[in-house]
Amino acid sequence: MSDSYGMSTKVDRDFDSTVADVKSALAEQGFGIITEIDMQATLKAKLGVETDRQVILGACNPGFAHRSLQAEPSIGLLLPCNVVVRSADDATIVEMINPQMMVDLTGNPDVAELAREVSDRLSTALAAVAD
Repeated sequence: MSDSYGMSTKVDRDFDSTVADVKSALAEQGFGIITEIDMQATLKAKLGVETDRQVILGACNPGFAHRSLQAEPSIGLLLPCNVVVRSADDATIVEMINPQMMVDLTGNPDVAELAREVSDRLSTALAAVAD
């Protein structure tokens, strides 16, 4: 499934194994995880609220990041590529940012080819998790 700013899939696996599968699929596509935010723990600690499990992974491919910054110096505002894994009822949802959003927001045609390449890699990783 895809919308203007993200693409997603729903899997019938537990949360922890899905997070591991997502990290592995991203690594196979050349992305490392440079940030990991446990939203459930953060919201519990800061607000005292209970939420479903959710983690935000900051995925980065240094080559793509470098090329992006060369084409659009302020694109760092949109990096790294965020990937969300969250519990939903009896399944786990995996959501990834749609890199085309970078083209739409910047209006820079030099970013378009790069966005297609990143989108292809993220889509491949998402498909691997869905299998």
